[in-house]
Amino acid sequence: MPTAVPLDALIGRFKNYLINERRVSPLTVLHYGRDLERLRDFCRRRGVADWRALDPARVRLYAAELHKRGLSGRSIQRCLSAVRSFYRYLLREGRVARDPAAGIVAPKTRRRLPTSLSPDETARLLDIPPGDASACRDAALLELLYSSGLRLAEVVALNLVDLPDDGTVRVTGKGNKTRVVPVGSLARAALQAWRALRTQWAAPGEQAVFVTQKGRRLGARAVQRIVARRGRAQGVAQPLHPHVLRHSFATHLLESSGDLRAVQELLGHASIGTTQIYTHLDFQHLAKVYDRAHPRARKRTPSGSG
Repeated sequence: MPTAVPLDALIGRFKNYLINERRVSPLTVLHYGRDLERLRDFCRRRGVADWRALDPARVRLYAAELHKRGLSGRSIQRCLSAVRSFYRYLLREGRVARDPAAGIVAPKTRRRLPTSLSPDETARLLDIPPGDASACRDAALLELLYSSGLRLAEVVALNLVDLPDDGTVRVTGKGNKTRVVPVGSLARAALQAWRALRTQWAAPGEQAVFVTQKGRRLGARAVQRIVARRGRAQGVAQPLHPHVLRHSFATHLLESSGDLRAVQELLGHASIGTTQIYTHLDFQHLAKVYDRAHPRARKRTPSGSG
């Protein structure tokens, strides 16, 4: 049996492994570190001094404790994922003989429906008055997000070569999968106007479609700020982020076409199950129409006595 190592030392070594060998994102390292520190504190309260002593029963108890604290099913699942990744590392290092979190799942929580704009709200958002290069860029950015349903990371990564002259955009999505999506006529016009002014800002050799005034690729945080600012300026009531435009794209397409498979392809979802959440949004729309229009759905006003 290998010699026990203090809990803190193993967490530190695991984080170094994530950074130097797995090369995961700094945010993932931060979250996994916090999750494992939470598990370490739990182990100490339960008298577990060695990672080898943690068993499935205690992991279930740990998940139940997180649930009682109010953590969502998704957050608990991330904590369990951190535990499994940690134990895979410990198994590789020969520190433990098993993964006590294997097969343990988080309690299910109700899936939150994504927020979307109405077509009228979307039209108001995209009606950006003509102006300088900044206004032109922002208009093209918002038009493309809505026209093609792109993820934030996808629009940030776009290069000029990804926008050929055939009315499409080529994007690389999750899992490094590439897909080709149509670009609507209004978005194409906005992009054409932006590209005419882009040369005023773009640094020599910069290939990014969307750039800052300093000439470099527009980052994810900057895109989020632009969308939020333009939403406020255009009088959209709800706070906006880029994914709202993707949700609106999917919802409006599904309401008009009813073609779930086509929407799945356009969104780049690996599973039809992911796309099916928009059928719930579509049903909500239909239910409202039903309540307004069907004679037997309307509330009756009280009639006179007798």
